[in-house]
Amino acid sequence: MKILLASQSPRRKELLSSLGFGFEVVKIDCEEIVPEDIKVGESAAYLSELKANAFRDLVDDEVLITADTVVAIENQFLGKPLDEDEARKMLKLLSGRTHQVYTAVTIKTLDKTITETDVADVEFEEISDEEIDFYIKNYQPFDKAGSYGIQEWLGMAKIKNIKGSYYTIMGLPTHLVYQILKNI
Repeated sequence: MKILLASQSPRRKELLSSLGFGFEVVKIDCEEIVPEDIKVGESAAYLSELKANAFRDLVDDEVLITADTVVAIENQFLGKPLDEDEARKMLKLLSGRTHQVYTAVTIKTLDKTITETDVADVEFEEISDEEIDFYIKNYQPFDKAGSYGIQEWLGMAKIKNIKGSYYTIMGLPTHLVYQILKNI
């Protein structure tokens, strides 16, 4: 079985490798636009499947893994920030509140496609303007949904409580990936 990971995320690469799987990283080019009628909780699965379906046809022994992470607060979708101002607004919105992180994974073979979504609740302590500025300047969170990485300074210093999988928040629900791959 040849595993293909369609992700440029260093976190996903690290997590899949830590699970003990060998894999090749592949690139998928597709426009990640969520239709307005898709609910926030279903958008990660939609995007993960969109990526999987945009990949070339698989051959018999190949397994493709795609994933997507969506951060939401009060049913408001928070994607990757375009610039510092957008990152600052997102982090102010998350400050002192609980939000949801949805990560979906799609595992596709020649004859089947399996998509699973996991959700975790994340509660932040209050984050001051100075702390937000420090984080943005030093960690450049522009490739992260919701403008933060749990494994970075902001996660270590300001996350008060999580309910759910740490790895789902990091970007890959490892327990789901392991179970699905084990069953294939």
